Amino acid sequence: GAGPAGLVCAAGAAGLGARVALVERHLMGGDCLNVGCVPSKGLIRADFARVMERMYRIRAELSHHDSPGRFSGLGVDVFLGEGRFAGPRAVAVAGKTLRFRHAVIATGARAALPAIPGLADCQPLTNETVFGLAELPARLAVIGSGPIGCELGQAFARLGSRVTLLEKANRIMGRDEAKAAETVSRSLARDGVRIVTGATILGAANHGGHKTLAFRGPDGAETIEVDAILVTAGRAPNVEGLGLDVAGIRYDTQGGVAVDAHLRTSNPMVFAAGDVCFPYKFTHAADACARIVIANALFKGRQRADRLVVPWATYTQPEVAHVGLSEAEAGDDVDVIEVPTAATDRGRLDGDDGGYARVYLKKGTDRVVGATLVADHAGDMIGEMALAVTHRIGLKKVGSTIHPYPTTGEIWKKVADAYSRTRLTPTVHKWMTRWLAWTR
Repeated sequence: GAGPAGLVCAAGAAGLGARVALVERHLMGGDCLNVGCVPSKGLIRADFARVMERMYRIRAELSHHDSPGRFSGLGVDVFLGEGRFAGPRAVAVAGKTLRFRHAVIATGARAALPAIPGLADCQPLTNETVFGLAELPARLAVIGSGPIGCELGQAFARLGSRVTLLEKANRIMGRDEAKAAETVSRSLARDGVRIVTGATILGAANHGGHKTLAFRGPDGAETIEVDAILVTAGRAPNVEGLGLDVAGIRYDTQGGVAVDAHLRTSNPMVFAAGDVCFPYKFTHAADACARIVIANALFKGRQRADRLVVPWATYTQPEVAHVGLSEAEAGDDVDVIEVPTAATDRGRLDGDDGGYARVYLKKGTDRVVGATLVADHAGDMIGEMALAVTHRIGLKKVGSTIHPYPTTGEIWKKVADAYSRTRLTPTVHKWMTRWLAWTR
């Protein structure tokens, strides 16, 4: 697989002097370059034909980073074709058998289609096909309200589609905190997205010129007419057709390839990385897994994937970013500091509307164990808290760091200041007043 995990493994191992074979059956770069992060963010920021042309151009400009020519130049033997294990220590591809000392499975995941009667007849769009649209659908139904559903739902609404977002849970963005989801929900509604939560989809039908989608929501049964249906309701690991049984590798079609904390499969010579095995299905998580595989496979390292601190972001407007524990996960073991992003001058200048930073501290200390940020460019700013969680840095050190003014990034200093004020109890204040009076 030549997505983010496979490319990092190949480039890293080749750079260290290993002899590397890289096998890809479709497009190098994987989901992120071709049908994920890059094209979706191209839609978010930018008449429809011009938007798509811009997205194609940007994707083409970035594609050389993941091209066969570049990796061949790095010393990697690139094989384009269907690869499958031919035994515990061999892979067959393009009529050749490659024998290996170590291998990594990095075949990623794909969009999963829910079992909705008639859905297949409607040629539903997924993240793998939506970026091939030639015309803007006037009416778009989006099934699922995770990051992809919310991002693309808002993007298409801003481009002029009438969007209906259907979610079976009682709120959108189930992995994120309820307050953050509510802020995004209000923003989507302002952009014209109709959000139906608690929706059970009963069936779909293709009528040639249009499609219908029947569902039952809080207000009863309803049928809507749409021009396209976009499914964003989960991912399925790519484990079929790889010959995993022949190689003695345990897997299932839901969780993917089974790995231990060191990303080693049940075949001790084979590792796995990225969406095919890891619960956090993000490009940056795949990159981190690949680095662990390089250390453990080539140098007998003992690095652990279960200790990774993985931040994530949803690129709606406003963005939602999170790292570490949430308040619900931490229970009573945390203190919570929350500050609105409008507390920063930049936030007010930018017309901030409902954004906030919330930091979770180990109870009785200033050590950061988690954080959520709702703001424009939250994904760019969560890294400071990811650093704090990873390296057990306290808010006092964050607060003592000078942040450029005026930036929304000052929010972390504001959070640190708010924490400091919680330490100024009436007793402390009384004694400080006496001390200052005595030293005059």
